[in-house]
Amino acid sequence: MNQPQDQPQRYPVDQLPVEAVGEDEEKRPQPADEELWAGRDEDLYAELRRTIERLEQDGTARGDLKILSRTLRELRYAFKTFRPYRRRRKVTIFGSARTPPDHPVSLQAQALGRAMAEHGWMVITGAGHGVMEAGHRGSGREQAMGLNIMLPFEQSANEVIQGDHKLVTLKYFFTRKLMFVKECSAVVCLPGGFGTLDECLEVLTLLQTGKQTMLPVVLLDAPGGTFWREVGQFFQRQLLAAGMISAEDVHLYRITDSISECVGELCRFYRNYHSMRYVHHRLVLRMHSPLRAEAMEELQHRFDDLLVDGRFEVDGPLPEESSEPELQELHRLVFHFNRRSLGRLRQLINYLNDPRAIASPQECQMCG
Repeated sequence: MNQPQDQPQRYPVDQLPVEAVGEDEEKRPQPADEELWAGRDEDLYAELRRTIERLEQDGTARGDLKILSRTLRELRYAFKTFRPYRRRRKVTIFGSARTPPDHPVSLQAQALGRAMAEHGWMVITGAGHGVMEAGHRGSGREQAMGLNIMLPFEQSANEVIQGDHKLVTLKYFFTRKLMFVKECSAVVCLPGGFGTLDECLEVLTLLQTGKQTMLPVVLLDAPGGTFWREVGQFFQRQLLAAGMISAEDVHLYRITDSISECVGELCRFYRNYHSMRYVHHRLVLRMHSPLRAEAMEELQHRFDDLLVDGRFEVDGPLPEESSEPELQELHRLVFHFNRRSLGRLRQLINYLNDPRAIASPQECQMCG
């Protein structure tokens, strides 16, 4: 792991566009399907120490200990690096390390990085060359974050992020992939090789199984390109036709070759929806504005298949959410989710973001 000399500064959220401010990632459960937990940090430190003692008692092989030790060190440093920027929305960009700067895919990545930076978002890439460097060139060094991987060939940090305090170099792909999805508010996949396909499919798997907090995923081709369009056809003809995914799962991603459509998809996801938490058996969706009365009634019928029992309820912050005072003013949609229909949950979030469903300021005042 690199140890940069310059120190990070914490970004004051009041200086960011509203659309670039997310939740406090320190409060977000990982994995996403875990409930809010009111325990003390000391309990977790004690559990970590007990685990180390048991490893010693088990006579764990040195090679296994090296994996565990390196994993903890890498994640500790990565957590520390990202901490000052945790309320800043970020997009993770995946794509080939081998596309030259003038390649249409690289130019698309650069345009995407520039567009998201203009919205106040930061851009996370694998810090290498090709698509990764292009994304960073678009965002600029100040709004770039990098997760480099140690390889005996091909991969070195690009000149945009090299030496920056927001660059972390990791040995293991699994720690790197954890950080890619843990710290972002959206994922965009451009064309790439085995690594890009691996990263894309892992994100979709995490969303499909509820292990990742719901976020927008865009599979972005170069203008006129067919890379992801053909992958999408494979999903439809092979996976969906054979019953290996459900019809709703295709709503977990969007395929386009348009930068404006891509950026619109990412920003639109947070138009009204803000974040989610599990509190005991209930799922809590936080919103900036409540829904209109008619839209709420329509929701009760259109999405009742998501319910284990009961109804969708409008509520204020639950007592278990008291550790996030900055989110107390948000509205809540609370329900007993079946934890199975994640593609349908994405459709529900789309409904919450529909301008026709969102109550106007006048309607909000009338409702108190």
